[in-house]
Amino acid sequence: MFTRNWPRHLLCLSLGLPLGSALACGPDFPMRLLDNRAQTLAELPEGNFRFEISRLGHAIAGLKNVTAATRTPDVGYGDGADYVEQRSQAELAGLTEDQQAMVKQLRGLTDAHQVEMQGANLPAELRLYLAGAAAFNAGNFPLATEYFHKVLALPADQRALRSTWAAYSLGRALFAMGADTDAASELLSQAREAFQQTRQLSIDGFSDPLELGVASLGEEARVARTAGDWNSAIELYATQNLHGSPVGYSSLKQLTAELAAMSEEPLTQLLTGRPVQQLVTASLISRLGWSFGDQPPNELKLIKLLQNSTRGSLENADRLAAVNYQQGDYASAKAFLEHAGDGGLAWWLRAKLALRDGDKVAAAAAYAKAAQAFPQTESWGDRRTPEFDYETLQPKCRVEGESAILALQRGDYLQAFDQLYHSGDIYWLDAATVAERVLTVDELKQYVDTKVPVPKAFSQQDLIDYAMTASGQEDSDVAPLSVSAKLRNLLGRRLLREGRYDEAPVYFDSIGLYATAKWYAEVRNDAESKWWPTKRAFAYFHAAQLARYNGMELLGYEMSPDYATFGGNYSLENNELNVGPLVAQEEVNRQQASVAQPDKRYHYRYVANALASRAADNLPHTSQAFAAVLCAATGWNSDPEEKTAFYQRYVKEGPYVQWAVFFGESCPYPDFEKADRRYVTQAIDPIRATLRPYKKWLEMGGVVAFTALALVLINRRKRKARA
Repeated sequence: MFTRNWPRHLLCLSLGLPLGSALACGPDFPMRLLDNRAQTLAELPEGNFRFEISRLGHAIAGLKNVTAATRTPDVGYGDGADYVEQRSQAELAGLTEDQQAMVKQLRGLTDAHQVEMQGANLPAELRLYLAGAAAFNAGNFPLATEYFHKVLALPADQRALRSTWAAYSLGRALFAMGADTDAASELLSQAREAFQQTRQLSIDGFSDPLELGVASLGEEARVARTAGDWNSAIELYATQNLHGSPVGYSSLKQLTAELAAMSEEPLTQLLTGRPVQQLVTASLISRLGWSFGDQPPNELKLIKLLQNSTRGSLENADRLAAVNYQQGDYASAKAFLEHAGDGGLAWWLRAKLALRDGDKVAAAAAYAKAAQAFPQTESWGDRRTPEFDYETLQPKCRVEGESAILALQRGDYLQAFDQLYHSGDIYWLDAATVAERVLTVDELKQYVDTKVPVPKAFSQQDLIDYAMTASGQEDSDVAPLSVSAKLRNLLGRRLLREGRYDEAPVYFDSIGLYATAKWYAEVRNDAESKWWPTKRAFAYFHAAQLARYNGMELLGYEMSPDYATFGGNYSLENNELNVGPLVAQEEVNRQQASVAQPDKRYHYRYVANALASRAADNLPHTSQAFAAVLCAATGWNSDPEEKTAFYQRYVKEGPYVQWAVFFGESCPYPDFEKADRRYVTQAIDPIRATLRPYKKWLEMGGVVAFTALALVLINRRKRKARA
């Protein structure tokens, strides 16, 4: 035999069992500027090699950039199956069917003279070019050059299809000859002229389906490098890169590696050339050969020789200053900055050096000039921090973000937020921290109302349509929110957290969130205003449900402790904010005042618990609704202590219910109507219990009283009749 409390105690035992936890790998996290403010201000992030070399070379007027047709792997023309196939297709374009068949046949021959004889019916430019190609493939470069010269000697109107092809192939044949003869210098010079002619022919409109005009830049650069002309080679590859060829980029990386591997004597001589200086500087700023850990010896050698070779040099001064700053040579960095002009990088470095000297006023002014000087569109690509966070480095945004640190320190909170907010998604985590922890809710609301785009307002009809068509769930396959929408949602959640229910809904970005926020606001207002207890209980219970199951969207902090920015799936390590050189007491006070209550992960679940408790407070403890509310709260809890507390309250105060054995697992909906009646019966039941022993006497007394009353009424009627 067991008592009705036995299932409750059994459940108590189950609630005491340890809960398992799961660990999962998280995504890459963006860098936070405010996480380590001193480090953020002190470091100069590495540059981007692709961006740095885009500052070298010069685009050639009239020469078209490469297209997707030739942006293929980094191999030279004529090398690799992809290029052979591409060439074969281009070679047939513009020809008749008979000509196409003849070209295919001649491509199979290896004797140039046979090609010339059998192709007698072809136009001269096709016949001569194919003969030269056969000689080239057979390794007979002198004969090949003769045929290519013959093509180029034709009248212009007779060589529209093969002029660029012939000039390009002529350059390659001359280069091959120059590598094996005593007349190398003259042949290499002629090869360069042939490649220059290729570009001019392409500019002049001769057929160039293989985009040999751009390819000739890389070929000429190879000739120059072979001849020892490193400066010309670098400029040519840089120009090829500017015209969109991946060969230019990869070739410059290769040249950088070759320079780093050189011994000091020849390298010192090469570093006197401006292009070599610029390429080496670009690689050092970008940390092309390393990222973190010990710096490779070759890199240290390059830095030493570069510093010695640029003493007194005024060109590229801002980049040279950056290299010295990254190496910790602040005196040399400052010396170069005296000649660096007014570019964004120069002012950025001046701001950092001013901070090292303790002059925050000068630093703030330099940051402002740097932000103005950097183009909005300038990007240095993605990088990894030493903590392995990622950063999309747009210098203008980074400079404004660093400036925001100084604005926070001096109490210009709105300016700091504005600077971080303008970075878009790049530093959104920092902007969100300031928005919900540093700004007051009224400061944030004023900013949003005046500076953030206002979406179309939702109408009553929108709500009706949503209620009729939606299941209450937001579409999971939606585009990422804009920063403005994220900020408005953040404000809406903050207003709900601070009890400003009527103001909040209009800030949510979707009809679903708007409708849910309005419902939450309504039940929170009812919970405080309804005079009848069960009406309050109804409102508190539904507010608790919304807080528990929609709390991330309605009440969650964008950052700590809930991390709504990650959908609550991940959290970040938070460093305790203490007063220091870059953190004022007022900011600490503001952050402490806006901390989550309680300051625990998924804090809104604890808000839901408190609301459920208040719902139970307003219900008769003998009612089914009281038990059902506590059952629901037990079921939705993941905190063992809170879970146990709800169940124990039921055990001590609640009524016996048949489903108690499944308490917290299978809970019926609270019957608030019966709870209403329970209030009446709960008041009458004690009186009934008191009078129950006198039931028979009360029944007899009732009969006597009724009889006496009847006699009185009868006598009164008789007296009236006599009168």
